[in-house]
Amino acid sequence: MKIIDGFCLRNVMGRPTVIGESASLVDFNKLVTLNESAAYLWRAVEGRDFSLDDLTASLVSRYQIDEEIAKADAAEILEGWVKVGFIQQ
Repeated sequence: MKIIDGFCLRNVMGRPTVIGESASLVDFNKLVTLNESAAYLWRAVEGRDFSLDDLTASLVSRYQIDEEIAKADAAEILEGWVKVGFIQQ
């Protein structure tokens, strides 16, 4: 998987927000504000191919949490990204 080129994480009014930087990607119904963990994961995989296991490992490393909990959280975040069309598979 990979984040689709043109979607970027920016700070909008103090909140990490994903926006489309090209005219073809701008859809104000798809501006998404991320929580701290999701923003951390976005930065960790931006510009490269990744898997659910990569996201899980990043959460385990950052927060020292159980792998099962990290995988469930990573899967939920990834599902949201796929749902709004930020990810190419």
